[in-house]
Amino acid sequence: MYIKDIFTKKKPVISFEIFPPKPSASIQTIYNTIDALAPLRPDYISVTYGAGGSTSKKTVEIASMIKNTYDIEALAHLTGITYNKKEIDHILKELNENNIENVLALRGDLPQDPEFKLSEELDFKYASHLVKHIKLNQKFCIGGACYPEGHMDTTKEEDLSNLCKKVDAGVDFLITQLFLDNHFFYEFKEKTIKRNINIPIQAGIMPVINKNQIRRIISLCGAYIPKKFLKIIDKYENNPEALKDAGIAYATDQIIDLLSSGVDGIHIYTMNNPEVAKRIVSNTSSIVYALNKKHAV
Repeated sequence: MYIKDIFTKKKPVISFEIFPPKPSASIQTIYNTIDALAPLRPDYISVTYGAGGSTSKKTVEIASMIKNTYDIEALAHLTGITYNKKEIDHILKELNENNIENVLALRGDLPQDPEFKLSEELDFKYASHLVKHIKLNQKFCIGGACYPEGHMDTTKEEDLSNLCKKVDAGVDFLITQLFLDNHFFYEFKEKTIKRNINIPIQAGIMPVINKNQIRRIISLCGAYIPKKFLKIIDKYENNPEALKDAGIAYATDQIIDLLSSGVDGIHIYTMNNPEVAKRIVSNTSSIVYALNKKHAV
């Protein structure tokens, strides 16, 4: 099923994101993660790519397992910046052969290899270029990324203009970058309405359960860390279990507030941690059920 069709049938849509293990690690670790997540019956599970497509083969394999073994819709991440059209077509063919109908079209990060050099003639310099190419295929529902606090590489206004180009190119729904202050999401949503962007927007939530995640968040996306959350870090930084509990509680509060405000869906960045996903789903299940029931009526 196309994910865009799930949005027409229910609200809110609840989904998880997982990532393939490193090339040197056993793929069995992620299968164990899916085993633990599957009973929660998310509306779909997305599978990320490594930088430069370093885990592309595993992404297809894992997405196929989610869809064909567990009967859960899979969203395969697809990055374009290091690929040409022929290579992208090959990946799309693999996805199609594995019954995968949904892709998240991304520009992608550059490989971490210092010797890597980009081609002077890029087929997919921006995500909108990749979206246009996938749309020619007409076999996939296409998701796109959006940034409530703006993309680190540009200004907020330029980022919104780029988002409009992506949507015009054929994106069917959007998933936000993580944020720790819901104000940014609400402000961003108002701006998308003014820009006539009327496709579903899922709020991406990452439960922050250890200090290393804070460093990673700041380095990767520059997300604002609210004072309320800084107090949690200061109080529990030397107590890992308490910090985990507090991080889950903070994410739960974020989600409840978003659900109460009519958000289209919640996309949980699980960091391959089923326990965290289970606790958040348990904390919010009655609210999600009530909202889905109301939407069905």
